[in-house]
Amino acid sequence: MDDEQKVSRSERGNKKGKKKSHKVRNTILSLLLLIILAVAGLFGYAYMQTKGAIDKSYVAPNIKKARDVSSVLNDGRPISILLLGTDTGELNRNYKGRTDSIMVLTINPKTNKTTIMSIPRDTLIAIVGYENTFPQKINAAYSYGSAATTIKTVQKWLNIPIDYYALVNMGGMEKVVNKIGGVTVTSPLTFNFNPDTAHSTGSNLYSFTEGSSTYSHNGKTYSKMNGKAALAFSRMRYNDPQGDYGRQTRQRLVLQGIIEAAKNNPTKLLDSGFLDSVSSSTQTDLTYNDMITIARKYAKAAGHISNDHIQGTGYSLSSGSTEVVSSDEQQRATNVLRKSLGLKAAQTGPLYGGNVSVSEMSSIGVPTN
Repeated sequence: MDDEQKVSRSERGNKKGKKKSHKVRNTILSLLLLIILAVAGLFGYAYMQTKGAIDKSYVAPNIKKARDVSSVLNDGRPISILLLGTDTGELNRNYKGRTDSIMVLTINPKTNKTTIMSIPRDTLIAIVGYENTFPQKINAAYSYGSAATTIKTVQKWLNIPIDYYALVNMGGMEKVVNKIGGVTVTSPLTFNFNPDTAHSTGSNLYSFTEGSSTYSHNGKTYSKMNGKAALAFSRMRYNDPQGDYGRQTRQRLVLQGIIEAAKNNPTKLLDSGFLDSVSSSTQTDLTYNDMITIARKYAKAAGHISNDHIQGTGYSLSSGSTEVVSSDEQQRATNVLRKSLGLKAAQTGPLYGGNVSVSEMSSIGVPTN
């Protein structure tokens, strides 16, 4: 790869106007854990209202899972959930958009630890079942075959089992944050962001300060983020020296803030109107009974969260900028996730997930090892 092909994350992050900034999609974990916390103590009318909302969100991926998930859950063994986020406003059940936020969540009730592994949305991949479209970005897998294809691709690429999935649109975070009364998050850097322009220009500016949980908006200072502030904090990418990786870090901070707020007052979630609203933004193959089991056997693991991400290298193709993940980094991620699932160490999957030959890689000009 020559110097012209290499593209640093900071350079790409600061190319204003190259493409529209995407709104935050990383609300899946918060929605999932919020509902789990709520169902743990339900009875009577509240039980029926919550069950109805969850039932509306259920969409089976119609694939054979890598293992018997019912047995795994009933035995109380560590589980994995693929967390996906779209950039749609209200989730259309038939929409084949891109999942621009992808995370693997593992919950281990034996160690009482939860691990969140972020996957860069621009990761160069061969989509399983659609290898003839190589090269692709991993966020395109959903547009080709919905959750099923994304699950297959992640499983093969990292050589890990995906037990469940949960998908949500970006409109869910604002609803959740407002419902729980806001979140407290300490900013890792100082920046201004206008959600209308996706940059630090214009009048609708949110200002965040490194090391502080306070922020300002339109001349007023606040100590707790509401839904719109949380979205603004999570969306900024162009002025972050770490580009999309920095944004992933801030998104995970918001998720942790949501989890903490929900744990302190889960009864706020027992509102049928709110739950119906959340269900319209969510898809998952977790059933109500699955969530009851998770609430009973896995809830303690939510108190110990480990954040991680897969690190790629900027790579320029004729089709646009991508992130190439080295085989060493791919193996490291596999090791972390398999260990968190209590599985034996194993070799990671193919470099690009799906089956593509070395000659195909060479003809396109991407690394072959």
